[in-house]
Amino acid sequence: MIRRLGILGGTFDPIHHAHLVAAEEARCQLALDHVLFVPARDPPHKPQRPISAAGHRLRMLELAIAGKPYFSISRVDLDRPGPSYTVEALSLLREEWGPEPAFYFIEGSDSLAEILTWYQPQRILELTNLAVVQRPGETVDLAPLQARLPGLASRLVWVQMLLLEISSTDLRARVRDGRPISYLLPPAVEAYIVEQGLYRG
Repeated sequence: MIRRLGILGGTFDPIHHAHLVAAEEARCQLALDHVLFVPARDPPHKPQRPISAAGHRLRMLELAIAGKPYFSISRVDLDRPGPSYTVEALSLLREEWGPEPAFYFIEGSDSLAEILTWYQPQRILELTNLAVVQRPGETVDLAPLQARLPGLASRLVWVQMLLLEISSTDLRARVRDGRPISYLLPPAVEAYIVEQGLYRG
C-alpha cells in the first residue's frame, strides 16, 4: 500500500548523484513509501537548449535506479504532447494513483523561489505537498510567495540535504571538454554516455 508518494520531475540530462541523494533523503526524512522519477519530454523552462532524446534520458534513469525497489519511473510526461507542465503531470498521476496516496513533489529551494512563474501554481498546491530540498546556505523569502499563494505554508515540508555541487549542465560541459565525470553520477550512466557518444557536441 502506497500512502505517501514522492514525485521527482526533471529533464535528467543526465541524471546524477545529487538527483538520487535528494530522492533518497526525501524518502527517508518524509517516510515516503515510494518515489517516482518523472522525466520531462518538453520542459517549458528550457526552450532554447537542445535536449537529449527521451530514449537516452529514460535509459540513463533506468540504469541509475536499478536495484532500488522503492524507486521507479513514470512516463506520464513522455507519452503526452505539448509542454511538460508540472500541474498536468500531477493531474494525470492523481488519476492514475487515485485519491488515497499523499503526493510529495520533490524540488529544490531554487525552484520554490520561482514557483509563481510556474503554470497554475495554485492548482499545484491543491494536488501535492511540496517537499523542498533545503541545501546549506540557501534561503527562500516565503512571505511574498505566501501572499500570492494562499495555503503554501500548510503544503510545504523541508528536506535537509548535503551540499552537492553537481549539475547536469556542468556534466555535459565536462564531457564536451574531455574532462572527467567519474564519481559524479552512477558508473552505469557514465558508461552509457561514453557508449552512446552523448554530449560531445
